[in-house]
Amino acid sequence: MKAVHTELHRSHDPQFFLVRGVVKRTTEQPERADRLLKGLKDGRHQLVEPKTFGQGPRARIHSPEYLSFLSEAWDAWTALGDSGPEMIGNIHPVRHAATYPTHIVGKLGWHTADTAAPIGPGTWAAACAATDVAVTAAQMVMDGEDAVYALCRPPGHHAYRDMAGGFCFLNNSAIAAAHLRQKHERVVILDVDVHHGNGTQGIFYARPDVYTISIHADPVAYYPYVWGYAHERGEGPGLGTNLNIPLPIGTGDDGYLQALDIARKAIESFAPGALVVALGLDASEHDPLKGLAVTTPGFRRIGQAIAKMSLPTVLVQEGGYLSDILGANLTSVLAGFEDAR
Repeated sequence: MKAVHTELHRSHDPQFFLVRGVVKRTTEQPERADRLLKGLKDGRHQLVEPKTFGQGPRARIHSPEYLSFLSEAWDAWTALGDSGPEMIGNIHPVRHAATYPTHIVGKLGWHTADTAAPIGPGTWAAACAATDVAVTAAQMVMDGEDAVYALCRPPGHHAYRDMAGGFCFLNNSAIAAAHLRQKHERVVILDVDVHHGNGTQGIFYARPDVYTISIHADPVAYYPYVWGYAHERGEGPGLGTNLNIPLPIGTGDDGYLQALDIARKAIESFAPGALVVALGLDASEHDPLKGLAVTTPGFRRIGQAIAKMSLPTVLVQEGGYLSDILGANLTSVLAGFEDAR
C-alpha cells in the first residue's frame, strides 16, 4: 500500500492543552508523525508526496467564513499587540440569536468548539498540507489504486463545517469523502478513532449520500461528552445514515471486533462505491489518552476486517498519540489490511 506524506506538517507545533483545569503540553505533537513514519518504513510502504489541490476541496466541506478566518487569523491576532503565543479562545458563543463577530477575539471563540485547538503561526499551512495529503490519497484511489494511506497531521475528524476543536482544524476525512463523491454516488466514512468523530457527523448529518459510522469510547465519560450517542442517527434526508457505536471504557480486541462487525453489516446494506477510514490509533491499550484497550495484534485484526469489506479505501490518519507502540500499531493495521486483500 502506498502512503502519502509531507514534512509541511511541522509548521504546526501546538503547546497548550487544558486537562481538568491543568495546563499541559498538548499530546498532538510533530513527533507523532515521526513515529508514524517509522511505522510506514518498517512496513516498507512506498512514500508519495502530495499534490497541491488548492482551496476547492476544502471549500466543498468548510464555510467561506471559516476558511477566511483560518487563513487570516494569525496575522489579525499578532496585530493586537498584546496577544499570547497561541490563539486560544476565551469565549465560545452558543450562537443563539447571535451576530457573527468582526473582532478577531470574537471570531476565535465563534470558530472553536473548545480550547484544544490552539492556532499558531504555521497552523493554517500545516492544515492545508494535510488536506492535500488526504485528497492526493483519494485521487490515487479514484485513479485505480486499491487502497492508499494518508499520513495527515493535524488530524481532522473533530472539525465541523465552521469550527475547530479537539486538535482538528480542517476535516481531512470529510474532504477525502467529498472528493470521492465526484466518482461514487455513495461513500462511507468509518471512524475507528477512540474519540467520536463529531465534526464529521455534523458535516454530513443531513446528507443521504455519505454514511458516517463511528466506533469510540462511550462519551458518557469521555471526549467529546455531548456527541457520539447511539440515538444520533442523522436528520432530514440524512436520517438513518449516521451510526454511532459507543463502547465501554477499556474495551479490548474482541469487543472492538464485534462492534466492527456491526459496522460492516451497515456498510454492506448501504452499498457504497468507496470507503474512507478515519484511522485513529488511540484505541490502543498504551495510548496516553486511555479510552480503549486494543492490542497491536488487535489492530492487525481490525485491518483485516476492514479489507474484507472489499471497497476502494482511503485510510486517513486521525488520532494516536505518543507511545512506544504507535508506529508498530500503524504497521500492524496496514499489514492486516494487506493480508486480507
